[in-house]
Amino acid sequence: MTASTSASSDSPSDLVRPFTVAISDAEIEDLKQRLARTRWPNPETVPDWSQGVRLENARSLVDYWEREYDWRRFEAELNSFPHFLTTIDGLDIHFIHVKSKNPNAMPLILTHGWPGSIVEFLKLIGPLTDPVSFGGTIEDSFDVVIPSLPGFGFSQKPTDTGWTVSRIAGAWAELMKRLGYTSWAAQGGDWGAVVTTALGAMQPEGLLGIHLNTQYAFPAQIPDTLSPEERYAVDTLAHYLGDLGGSNHLQGTKPETVGIALADSPAGQAAWIYEKFQSKTDNQGLAEQAIGIDDMLDAISLYWFTNSAASSARIYWENKASSMAGPKLALPVAVTVFPRDIPRLPRTWIEDTYTNLIHYGEAAQGGHFAALEQPEILIGEIRAGLRSLRS
Repeated sequence: MTASTSASSDSPSDLVRPFTVAISDAEIEDLKQRLARTRWPNPETVPDWSQGVRLENARSLVDYWEREYDWRRFEAELNSFPHFLTTIDGLDIHFIHVKSKNPNAMPLILTHGWPGSIVEFLKLIGPLTDPVSFGGTIEDSFDVVIPSLPGFGFSQKPTDTGWTVSRIAGAWAELMKRLGYTSWAAQGGDWGAVVTTALGAMQPEGLLGIHLNTQYAFPAQIPDTLSPEERYAVDTLAHYLGDLGGSNHLQGTKPETVGIALADSPAGQAAWIYEKFQSKTDNQGLAEQAIGIDDMLDAISLYWFTNSAASSARIYWENKASSMAGPKLALPVAVTVFPRDIPRLPRTWIEDTYTNLIHYGEAAQGGHFAALEQPEILIGEIRAGLRSLRS
């Protein structure tokens, strides 16, 4: 992987360098050869996904990746946006930065999770920065900043420990300050919501409020008496930590083992991410119905070409003490609950945790990966949720 990082007088700061995504032909050919040589196991012994990714589905995905998927198409799409690198706390952080033509646009930092990446926000950039062209009003304009988490995508891989969500949140505050923003908002889901919640607890200078499509609002002590919605939250959390928690447990305890296993096998990398998309999207049987096979392979390919299986997995290891019981937040918080998210929290606990709740939305459809699954719904919710902060 190569990149252009030449300085430019148009950079937001002398500390910020332009970046261009450029995967070599040799790397693409190597991927295809590895896919063609995949050694497959015997099929599962059950008629469902309870043992993990079904062999026939994995083979179909890998065959499409080898024979039909076009990385150059996606690389061109990535490079249609302005990318940058900047060194914060000793680490090169990669980010996309797109300014609205509206000088009164609200700056917004969008943070992904795992197995997320900048990929999931690409469909949001146009409608957020240029809402008039996408059915909105100019008053809903945003400048968007989309960083890659440390160890993810084109951000540098940490070589020491200590990159907790609080440290990442501090880096994000520095990034927004470095870009010249004196007031701004933040949004995230999955680990992006953990980082955004940490920002909310930190309340750095300039942060107006946050929007979350994953809420960390379980009570520290679960009550003995629960409403049906609260019981559902407890049950879905148990499902998430139990049958759906295999990748989380391994990445939280043995991230390097995971990285070694996946660094040499693109089929393994594909299956590792495919299973997570399958289990947590609002689909009618297959993740491809919720996300689309090319979008899914865009995400998987980015992990492969950046060799970030181990470095991305370490976010679980670094934050093993994290739980779904997040801190109470006093700053303005907007939330959107998606019906097939796992776990799905009740409004009672959300209102108890976010004492300055400025917006509560319930989407009609969608699961855990809202930006990939239902970008239009999430765009509308971000606009509505953060609108009151503009005054």
